[in-house]
Amino acid sequence: MNEHLRSYIHYLQLEKNASVNTVASYKLDLQRYLDFVKGKGAAAPSTITESHVSAYLNLLHRLGLSARSVARNLSSIKMFHKFLVGEGIARLTPAENIDTPKQTKTLPEVLSQDEVEAILSQPDTVHLLGIRDKAILETMYATGMRVSEVITLKQSHVYRDEGIVKVFGKGSKERLVPIGRSALEWIAKYLHEVRGRLVKNGSGHDVLFLNARGKPMSRMAIWNIVRTYTVKSGITKDVHPHTLRHSFATHLLEGGADLRAVQEMLGHSDISTTQVYTHIDREYLKEVHRTFHPRG
Repeated sequence: MNEHLRSYIHYLQLEKNASVNTVASYKLDLQRYLDFVKGKGAAAPSTITESHVSAYLNLLHRLGLSARSVARNLSSIKMFHKFLVGEGIARLTPAENIDTPKQTKTLPEVLSQDEVEAILSQPDTVHLLGIRDKAILETMYATGMRVSEVITLKQSHVYRDEGIVKVFGKGSKERLVPIGRSALEWIAKYLHEVRGRLVKNGSGHDVLFLNARGKPMSRMAIWNIVRTYTVKSGITKDVHPHTLRHSFATHLLEGGADLRAVQEMLGHSDISTTQVYTHIDREYLKEVHRTFHPRG
């Protein structure tokens, strides 16, 4: 079993070019699954049955995993068994007829435009790190980038004249995202006044945003920056870096942006992932109708 899992992991890495995080998630999900079915007496892939898979998913439910997590595990299991069939190791996939559990869509926390403005106005730009923090926050809200994308963004991938940034997202997928004038101005100020002083302390290479030691920023550092300025602004919502991404998408849709354009900017491979934001778009349209239509 473990040998087959190793083969599948190699397949994900070499042929599917899956990201390190994706591979790690699949490996963890499948190792637990295989340990479970082996404990139930299935010693080889051909001896795993649909009842084994169902029992495992039921266990995950009883342990309190969300429907989203159970669905992800089922997806991992189905893909693994399809790989085994494709390799001629097994004849059938035992998970083929098992339905994905229905997920309750949790609506993302979103900031109003005034709340975003309040957070973005907090950094003290008299100080070097205040300029850096301002540039980071402006960039996150202007582009909707994930934290992992912000901390790996390179100087050479900011195209000021064209007004775009090149972003490398999940699975090393590349996309071009427009970036607004305000964010570009703060990036320029950071590059002109701050980065050169920080890089003397370390070796940040081409990475755009550096910490006080001249090293690339960590995920936790970005989280702390967002949290610190949220608290200073007096906003009591549970705000984290992804909240700026959600707000970016929502404000675009409220302004009338096409859903597929927002999908492209967010780097979503499936438009259904983007559609979680459209509830806010509908509410906005209803509010406009109520406010401005004579019979509203």
